[in-house]
Order: sequence, then structure tokens, then C-alpha cells
Amino acid sequence: MAENTNGTPAPGTGAGNGSVSSRVVEVTDAITVPVVNRTGAEVGSVQIDPKDFGGKISKQLLHDVVLMHLANQRAGTHSTLRRGEVAGSTKKLFRQKGTGNARAGTKRTNKRRGGGTAKGPKPRDYEYHLPKKAVKAATRMAILSKFRDKEVVIIDELAIAAPKTREIIGVLKAIKIGKKATAGGERDVTLSDTTVLIGTAGMDANVYKSARNIDSVKVLPAAELNCYTVLKQKRLLLTKAALEFLKNPDAARAQQPAQPVADETPRVRRGRAGRIQKRKAAEQVGAAK
Repeated sequence: MAENTNGTPAPGTGAGNGSVSSRVVEVTDAITVPVVNRTGAEVGSVQIDPKDFGGKISKQLLHDVVLMHLANQRAGTHSTLRRGEVAGSTKKLFRQKGTGNARAGTKRTNKRRGGGTAKGPKPRDYEYHLPKKAVKAATRMAILSKFRDKEVVIIDELAIAAPKTREIIGVLKAIKIGKKATAGGERDVTLSDTTVLIGTAGMDANVYKSARNIDSVKVLPAAELNCYTVLKQKRLLLTKAALEFLKNPDAARAQQPAQPVADETPRVRRGRAGRIQKRKAAEQVGAAK
């Protein structure tokens, strides 16, 4: 596969002497991915055009978006007691001179056991967001990097009649992804031996309920894939319908049947809001008469 790197250094990176390589990789050649069935047998192949996923991979953007996802997961509930919050008097422990000891102030100082913490953490919100276009581009780059590293498996269909964890485990054990040398010789490595992200075309409740109890497996609709989740799991298992959705999301959404609009029942409020609601309803009835 041909890879072209752009050698132009970014401003302020200090890469003008050519010692630091570019972090943007352009992927130009088509990628062939085999298609397997539920038993692991190869039933065909698909051609992936890198242009469908942006055609380039920016390691810096992937890094920034992953950091954003990790920061947004932080609870930020850490807290320490500072000098003004710990128990103890503010009285000077002993006089400044004449005792032979080192000079000392209050027992709340951070120099003493039981004192406050100097500049310790307090509860805060770590959440921040990058531009939406950058986050969407990073998701496409993450998927393209999986195709480039041959870490994607395409399955023809993954329909399950009823939630059964045994069926998902059977599918994962049937799909082989390589060989592993052991003391007893080589053995096959399957998807059940690694972490897997299963991508479906839409929200498939049966597949989700079948796989949610497996620690190494995560299930997401293709529309909800994100950069962090794609990169965190070592393998990506996509259905053919999910792949078509990822290649052209707008066309896939247009082909989906329209969902019926449910009848909206007005919410009955209480207290002051309820009195205002009743008054407005009475005014509307009076205006209609």
C-alpha cells in the first residue's frame, strides 16, 4: 500500500531541520478486506477506497481527540483540605526565639503532620470539546487506520433471533485472525482472544444484549462510533450493512424508513407551573369560543 507523507513542518514544532517526521499519513491505494460468515469461512471480499474515510491519518488529531474523551470521563471529585480547613488553632506553637528549636508558626501549616495540603486538588470539571468537524474527521481516521493495519473483520450478517450470549461467543471463536506460538505448538487466534468492537448498521437490541456481558466486547451502531472506542478495542468487527453506512452515511440515512411520530400528550405540571398551565388552557378555550 502506498503511503505518502507530507514533510512540511508545522509552525512552532521545531521540525525545520528534518529530524522530526510528519505525523500525517496519506493513504492512496485501495484496501482489500475479506468477508466471512458466522462460521469463519471466507465468502468474498470488499474494496475499501481510502477517500471514503478522508484518505489521510493525522496522529496528532487522533491524540488530541482521545485526550478529550479521556478528560470528559473524569469525575473531578478529588478534594484535599487546605490550611484553613484542617482542625487546629492558628496560635503560634511557641515563641520565636529563646527555645533552641526551629521557629514554628501554626500547627495547620503543610510542614507538619496533620496540617493542610499545599495547593492540593479541589473538585473541578475537566470536560472540554474540540470542534465537531475535527471529532468526525478523527473518527474516520481511526476507522481508516484499522483498515490500514488489517484489524477489521467484515461479516456478511450478524442477526440473532433472541438474546443469547452463547451465539456471540460462538461467532467470535469461529473467526480466526492469526496464529500464536505456544509451548505445545502453534494455535489459532480468534476474536474471542482479544478485545472487539462490534459495529452494526443500526441499534440491534438482540446483538447488544447478547454481547453486553462479555468484558472484552463492545457493541455500537455505526452512527455512534467514535475515535476513542474504535482505537481502544484491538479489533473491529463490522457487518456489511454497517460498512455501507460508514462509507456513505447520508445515503444510508435516506434509505431508512421514516419513523412514525408518536402522539405527544401534554405534560401535566404541578404547583405554580400547573396553575399557569390551567390558566393558559382556559384562555385558549375561551378564545376558541
